[in-house]
Amino acid sequence: MYRPGTDPENVQMSDVLCDFCQSPWTEDLPLVEGHQGSVICGKCVRVAYLQIVLAGAGEPALPGLKCRLCLEDRDDPSWESPLDGTVRICKRCIEMAADAMEADPDTQWTRPRTEA
Repeated sequence: MYRPGTDPENVQMSDVLCDFCQSPWTEDLPLVEGHQGSVICGKCVRVAYLQIVLAGAGEPALPGLKCRLCLEDRDDPSWESPLDGTVRICKRCIEMAADAMEADPDTQWTRPRTEA
């Protein structure tokens, strides 16, 4: 998501916001991009991974509420944005985002290994 008023011809790092917590992208906050410009930050991936993958929580999204990253209406558990209950990420995308962040040596992001 872009900050309101962003010039599409001159997008700056701080113009890109996490779709889930609306934190701006910084050198210290990695993001993973999904379809149609959707993004999730490392902080949100960490919380989603803890709750959905490790703790086994979460409910499938309600019909019509697709995963923000893959745009699919999936039956697997999903994590809901703390700011907007219509913004969800499916378990598969949580795992894929964690894989992508962990594989990028520039982020130094590591997935949680146990429940917090």
